Amino acid sequence: MHKYMRAIGFSKPFTRAQLKELLAGIVVHAGSRSYTIGSEDQLLGEFCRDFAENMGIAVCGEFDEEDDDKFIYEYYYPYLRGRGITTQEDVSVERHAAKESYAGICDDIKVGVSLIFYLQNMISYVKAQGQGKIPMTGTTLTLSALSTKGTIMMPIKKNEREKAKILKESINRNNLIAAARQGDEDAIESLTLEDMDMYTTISRKIHKEDVFSLVDTYCMPYGVECDQYSILGEIMDYKIVENSLTKEKICVMSVYCNELTFDVCINKEDLFGEPEIGRRFKGTIWLQGFINFPE
Repeated sequence: MHKYMRAIGFSKPFTRAQLKELLAGIVVHAGSRSYTIGSEDQLLGEFCRDFAENMGIAVCGEFDEEDDDKFIYEYYYPYLRGRGITTQEDVSVERHAAKESYAGICDDIKVGVSLIFYLQNMISYVKAQGQGKIPMTGTTLTLSALSTKGTIMMPIKKNEREKAKILKESINRNNLIAAARQGDEDAIESLTLEDMDMYTTISRKIHKEDVFSLVDTYCMPYGVECDQYSILGEIMDYKIVENSLTKEKICVMSVYCNELTFDVCINKEDLFGEPEIGRRFKGTIWLQGFINFPE
């Protein structure tokens, strides 16, 4: 069973027969269906069914060449459809080697690293690619994430003056990063000196203070899979939903992490602590993304 199925309320293991029955039910009773012609002239299909609001399972595969009514599924994955727009930076997409699925790469200067995510709307991308519209300008990206282990942490206390100072420093740093990408040597030198000062400050304080009282938010690659991350971010909003099939409780949080806001869902049983607006979520996530193509 997919590791992140428990994040959407399927924590109990399935037998092969039960999994086959579940996936067949999704194909038959799908809430949304999408089709397109692949690069090898095969008819691709994706069937999605929600088991809670914006949360469910997608079954992907292709139709038999000899019998168009026969669908052969290749793989499935759990998903959480995010809300709003996370970033307007350009996105590049690469196909996975083993199957007809795709990874997206987004270089948002606010994060500091290239964000790699699992592409949710694969059919839309393949369709646009087949029509010769890729690369396309004017796209936006909506990120979301699934988590199997997380902890609620208390926030770092900041007054309005400190918040304004942090915002101003963030804007200046983003401008420096943008200039450094264009080859500005002064910006590169300023960033290097700034990182050295930060390292010195943290090294001095870490002997007396906890690291999570110094670091407000972070996003770092986790493990060997490129679309998994360890994050720490502020909870902007949250709600508890129920899986309509298993009746398990799922916590869906809107998390502000490294100046990006995206939704994260986690099984209530896997979350240590009580979520509240203003508190922080620390956990490992599987990052997904939905590319919003212009009309």
